[in-house]
Amino acid sequence: MKIISPAKINLFLQITGKRPDGYHNLFTLMCRVSLCDTISLTVGTDATRISCTDPHVPEDESNLALRAASLFFKNLGRHEHVRISIDKQIPVGAGLGGGSSNAASVLMGLNAYYKQPFSQEELMGMGLSMGADIPFFIFQKPAIATGVGEKLELYEKLAPFKILLVYPGFAVSTANVYKKFNFGLTKCKKNFKSSLFKERVFDAKNDLCNDLETVTMSEYPDVTEVKASLLHHGAQGALMSGSGSSVFGLFPDSVSAEPARQNLSQNPRWKVYLVDMML
Repeated sequence: MKIISPAKINLFLQITGKRPDGYHNLFTLMCRVSLCDTISLTVGTDATRISCTDPHVPEDESNLALRAASLFFKNLGRHEHVRISIDKQIPVGAGLGGGSSNAASVLMGLNAYYKQPFSQEELMGMGLSMGADIPFFIFQKPAIATGVGEKLELYEKLAPFKILLVYPGFAVSTANVYKKFNFGLTKCKKNFKSSLFKERVFDAKNDLCNDLETVTMSEYPDVTEVKASLLHHGAQGALMSGSGSSVFGLFPDSVSAEPARQNLSQNPRWKVYLVDMML
């Protein structure tokens, strides 16, 4: 069985508070994009194993996709195994949710194979026990996420932008970015509420904001350079996704995005992807 496992971008990411458990409360707007890993599942093997084409991805119990499979079988009450092979296209440590997407895709793939023993909500509950972004990928629609990212509201006001996604060639540690985050330096002071977002179409020029940019950009000048390049080459707006390192630009169509893609692709350190929003 082959499953597509898409990346995500954060079009808005505001840190609203720190929780007693050390995690942060968020207000974020997320959308999946058509940059995808491909996952192959072979059910009925002698042990649950994982392999990945990217050497930076662990192939042990720390891998979220492997943990997802084990958790699925535990909840199913069956002692079965699966071989998981990941053809990795989503850069690792790029703020694109690749690991969370892989885990969600494994849960949904196994659920389909066993003829839907679990509801979407039950799968999202399993996902949340492993990572805050996993329920979003099971939700499968653009969403406003609050809490640690697990409370999801459908968002239907996104125009179908073309996305120019740039990976500057290095990974960023999400844990380190949150550790260094300073509430006094928050950028997204508009304090948007979900009701405001739900009432109107997303505005590429004014709504793009990410509180974590100040942290990542101060340590990685390339992130600042990528954002400036996207804007210089005609993006209606540009933003770092998640905790970085990837930056994306919003374009109305392929015709306007293509010259920017060609220009930014000339930098040998950067990987540039022209992708669609999955609405």
